[in-house]
Amino acid sequence: MHIQGKNYQTIWTDDTVPGTVYIIDQTRLPFEFCIVKLQSCRDAVRAIRDMQVRGAPLIGVTAAFGIALAFRETAFRRDWRKSLEKSIATLEASRPTAVNLAGALQALRPFLQHCKNADAAEITAWEYAQKLRESEISACSAIGDHGLPLIEKLAKVENSEPVNILTHCNAGWLACVDWGTALSPVYKAWRNGIPLHVWVDETRPRLQGARLTAFELGEEGIPHTLICDNAGGHLMQQGKVDLVLTGSDRCSRKGDICNKIGTYLKALAARDNAIPFYAALPFSSIDLQTYDAATIPIEERSEEEILFVEGREGKVRIAPPGSPAANPGFDVTPARLVSGLITERGICPATEAGIRALMEDENAA
Repeated sequence: MHIQGKNYQTIWTDDTVPGTVYIIDQTRLPFEFCIVKLQSCRDAVRAIRDMQVRGAPLIGVTAAFGIALAFRETAFRRDWRKSLEKSIATLEASRPTAVNLAGALQALRPFLQHCKNADAAEITAWEYAQKLRESEISACSAIGDHGLPLIEKLAKVENSEPVNILTHCNAGWLACVDWGTALSPVYKAWRNGIPLHVWVDETRPRLQGARLTAFELGEEGIPHTLICDNAGGHLMQQGKVDLVLTGSDRCSRKGDICNKIGTYLKALAARDNAIPFYAALPFSSIDLQTYDAATIPIEERSEEEILFVEGREGKVRIAPPGSPAANPGFDVTPARLVSGLITERGICPATEAGIRALMEDENAA
């Protein structure tokens, strides 16, 4: 996607500089565009933990590159099989909620265990990370293709009026490698000439909507309006929202979605106002081992994110000294409130049967 008219992706390598991975530091956006080098597994852990990279698909790819980078470290190579398990555990602990992170690492492990030596394992790790990166790009593009008809149908109803879409948090290309999940259908629709307008939740406390989603949409030239998190229900009551699109960091086997805190409230308001609420996610974000999303570990982040707000001029305290704060990073939206799941394999009902049907269709193909 675009930044100042130039194509970028969120994570990439350069063949002229072997052993280095590049990321966009998302903690600096939108005020400063900064590219950061990852040169070790520790760098990858820090990037994930400190949210220089964020979004379920992207942190999974970053974790895979983190293992590849670990082979550049002499201490790791001395006893790489033992060190591998420690590095995997450290990466998994950096952000516990998104299933893609653990999924990417668990899928990589058996490939490495079959390697005869560190050199072979290093090559395998790099190849795996690159393939995972490309597969996430392909998956997100396909999510956009499958979600596009939902917007096209609304556009016919609205005639020449723009389709009004509300989104929560950032589920665009910055949360993935390219295209995004919830914003991928938006980008596809815009490029197909469909008039759009996006209501952008600010997404307290880290303001991913204000800082990242608004930035993305602005760079693509898509009309949008930033709103406070609590304005969504009012806009739905006023008939100013046609569709709610969010991402999902983890989806249970029965279709519950775990996403940025505040998503559940949007789903409740959408149901009360008969507005379709869809979650867009790669199939890798569906946790088939988890039936009840209530068992998903919810990340508890620092209270400083609540007590302070950060802008161009730095961090400013907004609460009285001595006031404590609770900061759960995610909530669970029950499947009954989800109109459907948009994946790279197609759209399915948010049910165990719907998810299983997509799996069977893919296997048959």
